[in-house]
Amino acid sequence: MHEMSLAEGIVDILEEESRRHGFERVLQVRVAVGALGGVEPEALQFCFDAVCRGTLAEGADLRIEHVPGQAWCLGCAQVVPLRERYDACPRCGGFELQLQAGDELRLLDLEVR
Repeated sequence: MHEMSLAEGIVDILEEESRRHGFERVLQVRVAVGALGGVEPEALQFCFDAVCRGTLAEGADLRIEHVPGQAWCLGCAQVVPLRERYDACPRCGGFELQLQAGDELRLLDLEVR
């Protein structure tokens, strides 16, 4: 389950930011999770709750913003929705797609005290 290492990485970032900015508690963490990134949001939530025990983020609320998949289709010259990696363009059926969104895991913001 790679979500455990992702959750540990989030906590590492929180601890580093705490040292840099001097806060003592994390109340809320908001992350963007792409639909094509291979991250299960429920598993990430579970793992985050587990790895936060005994840290400055214990009891913090993890808010997950879902980012849909999008790609630039070279055939259509348009941004198109993409449900799965390596799917064909839903407009023209072509496979010349450049992923634009949906594979990210990004820390958006924190609520701290």
